[in-house]
Amino acid sequence: MTDDSTRAFYDDLAADYDLIFPDWDASIRRQAVALDGLVARYLGGARLAVLDCACGIGTQAIGLAALGHRVVGSDLSLAALVRARLEARQRGVVLPLVTADMTRLPFTLGRFDVVVCADNAIAHLLTEERLASALAEMRRVLRSGGLLVLTTRSEAVRDTHPRWTPPQLREGPAGRVITFQLWDWHPDGEHYDLEHVQLHPQGDGYTARVRRTESWALSHDQVSTAADRAGFVEPSWHDPDETGFPQPILAARRR
Repeated sequence: MTDDSTRAFYDDLAADYDLIFPDWDASIRRQAVALDGLVARYLGGARLAVLDCACGIGTQAIGLAALGHRVVGSDLSLAALVRARLEARQRGVVLPLVTADMTRLPFTLGRFDVVVCADNAIAHLLTEERLASALAEMRRVLRSGGLLVLTTRSEAVRDTHPRWTPPQLREGPAGRVITFQLWDWHPDGEHYDLEHVQLHPQGDGYTARVRRTESWALSHDQVSTAADRAGFVEPSWHDPDETGFPQPILAARRR
């Protein structure tokens, strides 16, 4: 799977991404509060320079900016950034945006206090080499003592190898939108082909929108080890029950 195919997946999904959530605005607020609370535990309650290096349509970046942080968003998908810009403007939020691959971030050394990489974005890197490159870049753009905040899926999927995700329902003006994923696991037990399926109301029935990509079910040990090798210290995992964020979070400091 190439950067181009990952980019195409998110370009195509950008217009519908918010429909993954029962209430996207509520998710923006709730996730921002959860991330802000975790960051404050490490760096205090100041308003900070934050890079969201896989910001998508702005789920975390908009909320953190609304709380007063000086957020910059970057993403591989131009279509997602166009959507993020529109959503930020509609909410009166200042959010500079840059098209960038997280393995080649176009920012100067030590520019940010915090780097956020959320929504399991690292799973699209697919190889140890690309994961190492991305973490090295995140470390490079962090100031000394700065904080990496990285979220992944639960590592339980590595043990159970589910073939699908439970359907999620979004009630909208046009009717119900149903979202779920189908997973076909590779022989290595770590990678899987993902079909992202959305059923949109049409007439008396539904029409399906299907997007395909590849993903990597990383274990916590794999991510922690890669972060340590990239020069991060004190890696610590925080569960959703602790933070209120829907995915496990790795927090680690720049050495």
